Amino acid sequence: MKIIGLDLGSRTLGIAISDELGFLARALETYRFPDDEYPLAAEYISTLCEKEKVNTVVLGLPKHMNGDQGIRAQISYDFKAMLEEKGNLKVILVDERLTTVLVDKAMISGNVRRNDRRQKKDEMAAVVILQNYLDKMRF
Repeated sequence: MKIIGLDLGSRTLGIAISDELGFLARALETYRFPDDEYPLAAEYISTLCEKEKVNTVVLGLPKHMNGDQGIRAQISYDFKAMLEEKGNLKVILVDERLTTVLVDKAMISGNVRRNDRRQKKDEMAAVVILQNYLDKMRF
């Protein structure tokens, strides 16, 4: 069964999806929404999960480097609750520390243009979040 991975920002939502066997994550899209309109984003993901026949979502949980959780983490907890209310979804929060840094470095070393990096970094961060989860589940 496919799994969706999410990297939630204040205006964008990076979305990745696994293959049916749960081995590989790939970028799906970046959903853009008005500032802090998380219910709109939750509705979009709920509809996408129905369309893709997905019942598990892996959502990045932003933490500070010392492990503390701030306001962004609380937003992720609230978003998780919204998704779970909308449908029969299992939402798993996973530590997303350094995913965006890793993605930026990988795209820079791959000579990806700055504008293209800006457009794709959220969905690529979602790929890293989801792939890390898939790898962890296999071992």
